[in-house]
Amino acid sequence: MMDGCLQEIHWFKQRYNSWFLGDYVCEDGSLYVATPVDPIFVVLPLMDQARMKKGDEPGKFRALDEIMFVEGYPGYGHLLPLMHELLEAVCDIKEIGLLKFYRLDDCKLLAWLCCKVKHTMKILPTLNKHYAGRSEEDTKSDAIGLLGEYLKEDPWLFCLCNHLGVDLEATKKPRLKDSDTMDLASEKILVQDFQGGNNANKGKASQKSTANRGRSSQKKNDEKGLQKITSMFKKS
Repeated sequence: MMDGCLQEIHWFKQRYNSWFLGDYVCEDGSLYVATPVDPIFVVLPLMDQARMKKGDEPGKFRALDEIMFVEGYPGYGHLLPLMHELLEAVCDIKEIGLLKFYRLDDCKLLAWLCCKVKHTMKILPTLNKHYAGRSEEDTKSDAIGLLGEYLKEDPWLFCLCNHLGVDLEATKKPRLKDSDTMDLASEKILVQDFQGGNNANKGKASQKSTANRGRSSQKKNDEKGLQKITSMFKKS
């Protein structure tokens, strides 16, 4: 929780990356990023279980503090202040005096998920060139696939795909990320470096070999007294 908003932590690491920290080099170049997440995704399994639905029956109304109490997991209690207004989007509410009782509604939940899909579809093309070049149907599958990381396949993800006319298997295809392309580009550059570059560079290298032999002795004299760049840093 941060400023009344639930955050999820993402761990990001490129294959070849380090951090410069003052006079030190941190070998681990990973990065932790906190991004907001809708608490409804977190409490959805609790809401579904709490209504004790049987067959086609809508289930029972339950008090929110009763729903959010999970033995051994006190962290759910921190979400209580956020849930009263948020659950109106996916639940039927019954008021008795000053008390409110909640019951998850399948139709409201499906409509809420469809809104999430539409919003995600608008955002994806603005993220990078890979999403911008995809068709509307592919973008829809990508959006549902992202939401599927927070949903149970049965029944919610299956119902959402069926309602929007999307093949469930299409939402499970791996999505190419910028970090993947950056890693591939880095690998390509490294391979070229180790192989001596392209054919043109190889041709130039043969032409310059004679001149380099003459310069080698002068270069050794010039390098006397110089320090390697690695000696300027300490490994953390």
